[in-house]
Amino acid sequence: MRTVLLEVCVDSAQGLEAAIEGGAGRIELCSALELGGLTPLPSLMRIAAQAPIPVYAMIRPHAGPFIFDATDEKAMLADIDAARASGLAGVVIGANRPDGTLDMPLIHRLKAHAAGLGSTLHRAFDLVPDPDAALEQAVELGCERILTSGCVPKALDGLETLKRISARAAGRISIMPGSGVRPSNAAEILRATGAREIHGSCSSTVASADPRAVSFGFDVPTSNRTDVEVVRQMRAAIDTL
Repeated sequence: MRTVLLEVCVDSAQGLEAAIEGGAGRIELCSALELGGLTPLPSLMRIAAQAPIPVYAMIRPHAGPFIFDATDEKAMLADIDAARASGLAGVVIGANRPDGTLDMPLIHRLKAHAAGLGSTLHRAFDLVPDPDAALEQAVELGCERILTSGCVPKALDGLETLKRISARAAGRISIMPGSGVRPSNAAEILRATGAREIHGSCSSTVASADPRAVSFGFDVPTSNRTDVEVVRQMRAAIDTL
């Protein structure tokens, strides 16, 4: 049996509690998971810093492509400062150029600003035209891991790429599969890739408790929320390896 770390992405204090109770080994802290995850509020960062497991804050100032200008960079640098001031363990960073390649100068500046914090290269990696070249760039950056689905929307469909880049990484950087990871397929993904950590939302669909709030636009009819039972099921599936 090999030990596999389960990272769970959450966007609320309730989700944080569910992930920890269910057996997560690390938290990716976000807001707006329905948009792929944005930077969490400083208040949530401070709450999450009390967690008994490492918490990494997503550093992404807005939805849309991972193409950031000088104003975005100022916001991201300030958000890294907030993560550090809150006492979080690390940050999740990344950026692309218009051609899809990694924006190395910007990511270097973000990584330097996050000195002393752990770092994950996020799924900006999945938009690159050449994953093998981007892998070498990620190693150069000194990030601890790459969160990736294998450059396709769902990790289960990217197994060949995930397996290849995991082999090429050769322990220099961790490859962490994510996107569409569920208790039903986590073990398959891990066996195929040899990964030692895996990322999931571990969520279930919840209907709004207040249709009137939905009618005013204050809520949505259904949303995905971190489910402690799904976290437990994911942990159990991983522990079968």
